[in-house]
Amino acid sequence: MDYVSALLPPVVMAVFFIGVIRVIVKTQGGANKTKEDAAVDAALARADGAPAGKTDA
Repeated sequence: MDYVSALLPPVVMAVFFIGVIRVIVKTQGGANKTKEDAAVDAALARADGAPAGKTDA
């Protein structure tokens, strides 16, 4: 039974890690991507002191 107690923590952490990665991948993009990108651009513009809506590209 020592092998079970030795393997349990890494297996639990692996399952948790896989779950976190799946959530991250599933939440990328989608319908809210444009809104999230606009919010980030606005925050960066405020931080730089530039008016929101203006881009360098």
